[in-house]
Amino acid sequence: MSKRNKPDEMLAEEMQALAIPVLASYSEDEVFDLEPTEQADLYPLIALRNMSIFPGTLVPILIGRKKSMKVVRLAEKEHKYFGVVTQRDASVEDPGLEDLYTVGTIVEVSQIMELPSGEISAILCGRQRFALKRITKSRTYLEGEVELLNDSLPQEVSSTEIGVLSELIHDRMVHFLEHLAADPPKGFLDTIRGLKNHTYIIHLAASLLSLSMEERQELLEKNNIYDRGLEILSRLNEQISHTEIREEILGRTRREMDQQQREYFLQQQMRSIQDELGGGATSDEEIDELRKKGKEKLWSEAVAETFEKELRKAERLNPQSPDFSIQMQYLRTIVELPWGVYSQDNFDLKGAKETLDREHYGLDRVKERILEHLAVLKLKGDMKSPILCLYGPPGVGKTSLGRSIAESLGRKYVRISLGGVHDEAEIRGHRRTYIGAMSGRIIQSLQKAGTSNPVFVLDEIDKLSSDYKGDPASALLEVLDPEQNTTFHDNYLDIDYDLSKVLFIATANNISTIPQALRDRMELIEVTGYIAEEKLKIAEQHLVPKEAKEHGLKLEDLHFAPGALDLIIEEYTRESGVRTLTKQIAAVMRKLAWAVASEEQLPSEITPELVREYLGKTIYSRDKYQGNEHPGVVVGLAWTSVGGEILFIESSLQPGQNGKLILTGSLGDVMKESATIALSYIRAHATELGIDLDQIKDKEIHIHVPEGAIPKDGPSAGITMVTSLVSGITRRKVRPHLAMTGEITLRGKVLPVGGIKEKILAAKRSGITDIILCRENEKDIQEINAHYLEGLSFHYVDEITEVLDFALLDEVVDKAK
Repeated sequence: MSKRNKPDEMLAEEMQALAIPVLASYSEDEVFDLEPTEQADLYPLIALRNMSIFPGTLVPILIGRKKSMKVVRLAEKEHKYFGVVTQRDASVEDPGLEDLYTVGTIVEVSQIMELPSGEISAILCGRQRFALKRITKSRTYLEGEVELLNDSLPQEVSSTEIGVLSELIHDRMVHFLEHLAADPPKGFLDTIRGLKNHTYIIHLAASLLSLSMEERQELLEKNNIYDRGLEILSRLNEQISHTEIREEILGRTRREMDQQQREYFLQQQMRSIQDELGGGATSDEEIDELRKKGKEKLWSEAVAETFEKELRKAERLNPQSPDFSIQMQYLRTIVELPWGVYSQDNFDLKGAKETLDREHYGLDRVKERILEHLAVLKLKGDMKSPILCLYGPPGVGKTSLGRSIAESLGRKYVRISLGGVHDEAEIRGHRRTYIGAMSGRIIQSLQKAGTSNPVFVLDEIDKLSSDYKGDPASALLEVLDPEQNTTFHDNYLDIDYDLSKVLFIATANNISTIPQALRDRMELIEVTGYIAEEKLKIAEQHLVPKEAKEHGLKLEDLHFAPGALDLIIEEYTRESGVRTLTKQIAAVMRKLAWAVASEEQLPSEITPELVREYLGKTIYSRDKYQGNEHPGVVVGLAWTSVGGEILFIESSLQPGQNGKLILTGSLGDVMKESATIALSYIRAHATELGIDLDQIKDKEIHIHVPEGAIPKDGPSAGITMVTSLVSGITRRKVRPHLAMTGEITLRGKVLPVGGIKEKILAAKRSGITDIILCRENEKDIQEINAHYLEGLSFHYVDEITEVLDFALLDEVVDKAK
């Protein structure tokens, strides 16, 4: 295998930088076919991506695959040939026979260079085409059985014809490189002009053509060198024609740009003439008007100085130039901002409370926080506004509360939705160097508000996203930090703006998706879902009057009978908020509007039966207390995202494996652990509980929670499971109308749980009168309106023995009804 001289190596580096074939010097009659005895028909192989090598050409390649690097290093060390074949799909990392084209080229290594990245840069010289028959080895590197292919001439084609064809290709190739191609490396054209070898000229032209991988492979697979040359000549003529047309279009475009520049200079001369004649005062009048507005602004000296500097820059610009309109838009943005303009806060605390109560039912914590801020503002006269984040389920009034707060404070109201925002420029604005730049949505909203202290609602802050354009959540760190937002910097404005008097209220459904740094800057206030009693009040006081007005009905003509609205809440909605309730009330109103429009008599009152007629069959149903005739059945209490529910825990003994515990009802891991703890406690304290372990020695213990299609989880059913198991094993009756909730430990301790308010009201709706709770949950009961607790008795416990003493009666059920 031959080595190239030093000039060839230097030229190879230049060619590799330009991604074009490296030139080599061959005699006029040199052939590239291998001698049959030089090497067997088994060759190491390299799979190439998106390129192929023609015989006689030198091509630089970058090698990164370990198998391929091993082949190249072996060929360099032992001066051996190897095969290169192109992949059909470049994305395949470890190709097999079906992933490769069947025709490739035997090559030799002309030059190799180890790169710092661990890859290899090599220049390969094509020797002869081959047909790949099969892959014989692929573990350490690819090796294949090949059949060498010769470039034949048809009998009817003479050597003179192939020579003429080669000359035509040579002339067209020189023409293309001289007139249409980018500047080639020094000496490249001179070498091209001196080429004489017909085969090399044809293959070099093929390498220079801009062809797809499939088209290049099609040329390589042609066995007839004359047909290959004709195809290359045709493709070369097509590329030359295409390039000439492209150059003509570019030239025409350049001439049009020259014309535009000429018109620009003429417009400048025209402006000078107009100024002399007094006809160019329009732009000056606009600048004078902006300067006058600027003098009336209550901004700092630094802002006034910047504004005047930008005005003088606008005066020097040609009104016909694009830069002038961009500069004027920037100046208008500055002058339209409410610098130093603040609305007067309403310090009537009673009036503010009445406004909040009129617009929203409940939400006491949020209302208290707003009134506290107003009270401090009244006493102190000036303070930074709090940054609140209201989080909770959809439909509970978080967004609409912002408007009520603005009304109660006497401030302007603005809102931006952050759902799906993924560009930092949406918050901070674009730099003025960009075409179409504008200020961010914070500054735009302040322009609309007209004051610097509005109530600013950042809706759906938990649904921000980020991509290559930046992270909007990070941009909000400055906006929502009281220590930084006094000098908020908008990229477009490029002037600090004071946001410290703005009352920011963010809303979210799930605070876990808000970055920790952003959460720390906000005061988190949970807005819990409404219970059924609260929904009834909201419907009576807000939703029914609102929907009656929107449907053209008179409120005095409508009267909902007792139980009608309760029926809609219980059987036609299942949500934390009131959006679906609003829709169902609207459906009833449409039926009534239809009756009025049809001149029919409105019903004297809207009864539950009439609601069912209007709304159709019920959608949801709630469990009711079912008695205590069956031992092992105990009522638990569960919290869900749409309110509380009662939960039946059923236990039974049956013949089977020794003490095996069977759990059914789509229980989660935590609930399964509660069942295991309950059984372990019973076994450990069997004597104290009056249970004979021999009685359950040959029995399986089965715990089931009905409604198996609904997943259930949590630790609050612990004491319910212990009571259910003891009742099921001893056959003792459970106290009637009793429910319980609490976590159990192996020591028999009862631990507090959450969701007490929702659970208690669910129990009351279901006919429960006695409820067992952990003693630490007593404080949660005290926070519930006493009206909701009427008819309920609470029994606070610390140990599971207290639960069993109260819950289980002495009466034993021999045979359940």
